[in-house]
Amino acid sequence: MFIVNVEGAIHKDEKWLLIQRSLKEAHAGGTLSLVGGKVELEGNSSDILERTLKREIFEEVGLEVNTLQYVNSSSFVTDRGEHVVDIVFLCEHHSGEPFAKSPDEVDAVVWLTTEQILSNPQLPIYLKDNIKLADSLLKQTFSC
Repeated sequence: MFIVNVEGAIHKDEKWLLIQRSLKEAHAGGTLSLVGGKVELEGNSSDILERTLKREIFEEVGLEVNTLQYVNSSSFVTDRGEHVVDIVFLCEHHSGEPFAKSPDEVDAVVWLTTEQILSNPQLPIYLKDNIKLADSLLKQTFSC
């Protein structure tokens, strides 16, 4: 059985929004990541990934987003041995200024350029890969 997790690649003013995960988090506490969270059981439902992502982004950093576009999916195993399917969406910032709204999940918010993310040796490769893919999709979307 998998946990389903969704993350938002939020781009504004040539920068990507990252969160520093709370040290209270069981998985990857203290690391920088995209904003997102786990999909909850809802029974029969539609647009569950998109609604979950919008809710998680608002709960964690106080932003409203729209125009979700699929970037990629991957799987990983948490520090506790839980298997996770992770789906990343490119998000358009709609309103709000990000802040660490949920202190149990977020210690800080930071805006970084694509280059700052890709050149940072301390950031995980999966984050860099997600940003590369989101950046490419962003460029394709706005070059049409």
